[in-house]
Amino acid sequence: MSNLIVPKGYKPLLNLRQTELGIKKIKDFFQQNLASELRLRRVTAPLFVEKGTGINDDLNGIERPVSFPIKDMNDTVAEIVHSLAKWKRMTLADYGIEKGYGIYTDMNAIRADEELDNL
Repeated sequence: MSNLIVPKGYKPLLNLRQTELGIKKIKDFFQQNLASELRLRRVTAPLFVEKGTGINDDLNGIERPVSFPIKDMNDTVAEIVHSLAKWKRMTLADYGIEKGYGIYTDMNAIRADEELDNL
């Protein structure tokens, strides 16, 4: 059952361009201020991971990953990332991030079983 409610006659306060500008301002503020104060390093997250590596967390136990074959890797199956929990822990170790420091990233995910709702 969907929890998404779109009121009849709904009109957003901001147009698309204003919304995108607002998102950019928030991200810029975070990167310039909060990340520095919290001693965070920005790292680039993967868009997909190889199936079977265990990196793509199934946090709630029922998520079905969106997957596809990679032609140039003998049709190895890749999964669109839907959680970075395990990946972030691995990345902290790979980068040698010390206690008191951390990482942040922009995550782009596709979740086949996501329930839409109002923000």
